[in-house]
Formats: sequence, C-alpha cells, structure tokens
Amino acid sequence: MQIDLNADLGEGAGSDEALLAVVSSANIACGWHAGDAKTMQQCVRWALANGVAIGAHPSFPDRANFGRSTMHLPPDEIVAGVLYQIGALAAIVKAEGGTLVHVKPHGQLYNQAVKEPELAAAICEAVRRFDPSLKFFGLAGSGMIDAARHAGLTPVEEVFADRGYQPDGSLVPRSEPGALIENEAQSIAQTLSLVRDHRVTAIDGSTVAVNAQTVCLHGDGAHALAFARRIRERLQQEGIVVHA
Repeated sequence: MQIDLNADLGEGAGSDEALLAVVSSANIACGWHAGDAKTMQQCVRWALANGVAIGAHPSFPDRANFGRSTMHLPPDEIVAGVLYQIGALAAIVKAEGGTLVHVKPHGQLYNQAVKEPELAAAICEAVRRFDPSLKFFGLAGSGMIDAARHAGLTPVEEVFADRGYQPDGSLVPRSEPGALIENEAQSIAQTLSLVRDHRVTAIDGSTVAVNAQTVCLHGDGAHALAFARRIRERLQQEGIVVHA
C-alpha cells in the first residue's frame, strides 16, 4: 500500500524547506494568493533537491484575502488566469532542470470548483491546453474529479488530514464549527482511516466512502511541521509507503 503526501508551499509559512523532506508532492503558490518569482524559484530548488514532485497551485486573483474570497468570473477569464499561473511556475521549473507534474487549485477556487461544474471545467480546460499530461488534484469523489476525466486529464483524488467532512463527502466550510481538526491524535486516526480503509467519519457520525490517492498536509499551522513528521512516521509504521 502506498500514498502521496502533498503540502501547499510558497505561502510564507517559513517551514517550506523542512516540509519538503517529509512530503512527496509540493503545490507551489503562483503569486496570485501568495508567493512571488523568487519564492517559487527557491521552493522549486528545494523540491528538486528532495526528489519531490512539483505542482502548480493557482488561485483566484485575490492576494488581499489569501485566495479565500468567493468570486464569480467568466470561464474564459478563469482559463486565462490559470494558464498564466501555471506558465509562470512551469518556466521556473524548466529553467531549474525539473518537470512540472500536477496542478492543484487553491482556496476558494478549489472549494467553488467542488460544487460548480462550469468552474471546474474551466480550470481543467486551462490545464489541458497547457499540458494534458499534467495530473489534476481535486477533492476525492467530487465534481472536480469528473471534470478532470471529461477533459482527458488524469485525476488524483485528494483527502485532508486535518479537515472535517460533511456527510456528502465535501469539506466542512472554514466558517463553520468542525472545519479544522486541531487534535493531533484525531487527525492521525482520520488519515489512517482514509488511507487504509478508504472511509472517513463525517461530523454527524456517519461513515463516508472515500478514494484516497493523496493526503494534503497543511503547511501553515503553528505545529504543521511536527504534525507532518508524525503523520509520515505513523504511515511508515503501518507499512504504508509514501510516494508521489
């Protein structure tokens, strides 16, 4: 059994270099919600040094609110914006001798795409136009996965170690109670259930079937690095290989 561990990097958390020794995939911010050219370059260099798969982490044009504002933009504007961000990171990756492997939308762009088929289709169209061999990270079991398949992309179904789940398999919105799991033991238990048993307990106590292919470890919490290390150690103890 194996699983991919991914983290969102280049967002100013300060633990990027250390996290890259723990995860197997990196989603690097492309400047619209966080980061800049120099940050992208440094994260790419660290990722290559650690043998970590590199992905673009595009967002809405919403730097003031860290990409977490709801936006309703025309599909052609979404396509152009996502292309712009992927292209910026891809240029740096190529110049550093690496290869861009995947794309994972950030923040509210991701959350809205879960429930808005037109938005998910526009994001996937941008990825397809840029490079149809790029993998697409989306919420496991959601419309994002369907959109990726429809666009001819390879979807990678993502689950979350430290986020609460609703009975329909979607994430509890950050504005609601139960959105974040702050108890380390509970997060580890949820991760093991997702990876090993392909299920998660929702906030109402029901059990939801989930196809876990990559686990997101958030890199911006106060104890993110220590938690990431414990998750990886526990997976290894269970005989689960961490691999992109």
